[in-house]
Amino acid sequence: MFYYIIRRFFWAIPTIVGVSILVFAMIHLAPGDPALVMLGEHASKESVEKLRKEMGLDKPLYIQYIIFAKKAIKGDFGRSIKSRQDVVKEFWERFPATVELTVVSMFFAVVIGVAAGIIASVKRYSVFDYTSMVGSLAGVSMPVFWLGLLLIYFFAVRLEWLPVSGRLSYEFYIDKVTGFYLIDSLIAKDYEAFWDALKHLILPGFALGTIPMAIIARMTRSSMLDVLKEEYIKTAKAKGCSPLRVIMIHAFRNASIPVVTIIGLMFGTLLAGAILTETTFSWPGIGKWLVNAVYQRDFPVVQCATLIIAVIFIVINLLVDIIYALINPKVRLD
Repeated sequence: MFYYIIRRFFWAIPTIVGVSILVFAMIHLAPGDPALVMLGEHASKESVEKLRKEMGLDKPLYIQYIIFAKKAIKGDFGRSIKSRQDVVKEFWERFPATVELTVVSMFFAVVIGVAAGIIASVKRYSVFDYTSMVGSLAGVSMPVFWLGLLLIYFFAVRLEWLPVSGRLSYEFYIDKVTGFYLIDSLIAKDYEAFWDALKHLILPGFALGTIPMAIIARMTRSSMLDVLKEEYIKTAKAKGCSPLRVIMIHAFRNASIPVVTIIGLMFGTLLAGAILTETTFSWPGIGKWLVNAVYQRDFPVVQCATLIIAVIFIVINLLVDIIYALINPKVRLD
């Protein structure tokens, strides 16, 4: 297992290099001049050329990439063209909000999706089976922004149970220790702020979790149906094992490998920034920040965010492979 992890780690290096090259090339080959964006359309030609020289934009692309790669290895991605702030600092200021939203949405998706998939497989061709599969199809098909607006209208505007947007109400203040409001409020023992932050997470978390929830439910059902046909399931039943033990220990453990894959991939995807959800609920995460940076040709922000997200994605895939081996030792590779 140790050598497998080390091998996967070294295979990840070419992937990160390839991502950095693609991002660098796409940003620099796109139309527009970052120096002109910074100075404005009415800037003089001399001032634009001076700024291009200061930023190194007058050098060949491969020289610019080498300079960029050397700085990136040291964790230096420069400053944002628009805000003039350190882009790494800006990223980590926004990243906890996206992580909190992703964790809550995946909690909804895993709990409801796995439970629905297991019950649907055990109660095959029942009313629950048909209802859950139709619901999962609707969850995949429904646009997130439309669902978000519906949730806001019913639960925030009409019923007034939950807040409309943001991470925290104006009457609360939390000292930033980790950047995660749920954790920071518990550290400060401010339970009212904790409950308020949790309420702000429910609507966007549920809206963002609908698509993963539907995919996990369908994958769990399909995988469970395949496993329930196996001979060892019949043997376990013949030995007198309880139905719960047969389903959860013998069946679900072997059926969970593709489910774990989906959970890992969906978690990594949501970490990349839930743009529509963050926009609908005015959530201050990295998704909207990254899209604005693309529109503004703020290439240090795009490069920083993309590379960090790529590394996180690779780490998540590595963790998924390790979980494979823990669930089923037969999956271990030489």
